[in-house]
Amino acid sequence: MKNNFSKPFLLALGLIMALMISFQTLCHGQSPGAIYGTIETIDGNSYTGALRWGKEEAFWSDMFNSQKTRNTNVKYLSKSDYEKMKGEKEEGWKWNNYSISFIWDDEYHATTHSFACRFGDIARIELKGREEINLVLKNGEEIELEGGSNDIGADIQVRDREIGEISIPWNRIEVISFSETPDNLRAHFGEALIGTVKTERGEYTGRIQWDHDECVGEDKLDGDTRDGDVSIKFNNIAAIKKDGRGSEVTLRSGRTMYLYGSNDVNSGNRGVVINLPDLGKVKVGWDDFVSLELIWGRNSDMMGYKDFPKPEKISGTVRTTNGQTLRGELIYDLDETWDLEMLDGSDEDTEYSIPFRNIKRIKPKNYAYTEIILKNGQKLLLGDSQDVTDKHDGVLVFTSRDSSPKYVVWDDIDEILID
Repeated sequence: MKNNFSKPFLLALGLIMALMISFQTLCHGQSPGAIYGTIETIDGNSYTGALRWGKEEAFWSDMFNSQKTRNTNVKYLSKSDYEKMKGEKEEGWKWNNYSISFIWDDEYHATTHSFACRFGDIARIELKGREEINLVLKNGEEIELEGGSNDIGADIQVRDREIGEISIPWNRIEVISFSETPDNLRAHFGEALIGTVKTERGEYTGRIQWDHDECVGEDKLDGDTRDGDVSIKFNNIAAIKKDGRGSEVTLRSGRTMYLYGSNDVNSGNRGVVINLPDLGKVKVGWDDFVSLELIWGRNSDMMGYKDFPKPEKISGTVRTTNGQTLRGELIYDLDETWDLEMLDGSDEDTEYSIPFRNIKRIKPKNYAYTEIILKNGQKLLLGDSQDVTDKHDGVLVFTSRDSSPKYVVWDDIDEILID
């Protein structure tokens, strides 16, 4: 049977259909940044799909936080090294009567050693107890962790590709295995919040976590108005501007509202987090925050699982104040070993967590501040953290595979150049 449609009409129809498919793909797919994996339960059941930690982390560049159960790097220190680090604290030692060897009290091992990396750096999480896990990195390295944040113990939401959404209690989980997010994944937790945050010290454009937890368009901004309480989906918001004891909220329609009375919109806000591929995590406190302008339709720009390389040991050159140069693998602050681990520091009410793989140069300025130069050329002057002040425990440099590492106390460091 011969149709009566002209060739131009059919071409136009085909173009319209292609545009419709592309539009649907943009609306429902294109989410390479969504955390994706398989949860195996203690009964042997498995659930595969997009994952979200409670009502918080949902994307590969979100941070996973916990605590290391122990730190064995202290074994590399001599007695004189330890005295340099801790001062003349002889009670930290127990001497063996039969040799010049010594053993440590549990004083150093008992101190807290935090651990943080991005979800995209993790291959697998194996549960070992109520708060104990074995975290496996992409290179197969295993790290024992315990508690330290609500990332341990959280119910995990799964958008299973066959059964839909399920919330799995932490105590039902045996293993969480991560894998690359499928192209055009439809069953995820929503479009990421991407925008520009203006602060008292500049501005950042990246993926946003509002009040430290709202991170997708379906999440809601809560507040009071003179006419009653409201909960507005971020999908409908164009901008948020701090204003007195509340915030002025501009909707995508152009409508404006003044909200107050909630930690979403006042000084009770726990921080506006910006996730940046070439920096790390920036958390802007309310004192530094000025405004947020959301940008929609940019989810395809986000980091996918494959954008996080296998971790490598931190390596570089340490130059001392007396002119010595030491090069090799480094253990920073007697703790951080891998390039995916974080250097933490603050500038006033803005906090930074920077993977060592993004750092080019670390130069102590005085007892309270350190200059950090990133590989993208950005300079930061950071304080308020052990990583960047005189509370630092020093650096171990493995100059040769066959020799013991050299220990350099923080006061003796002129600069560190990271490979």
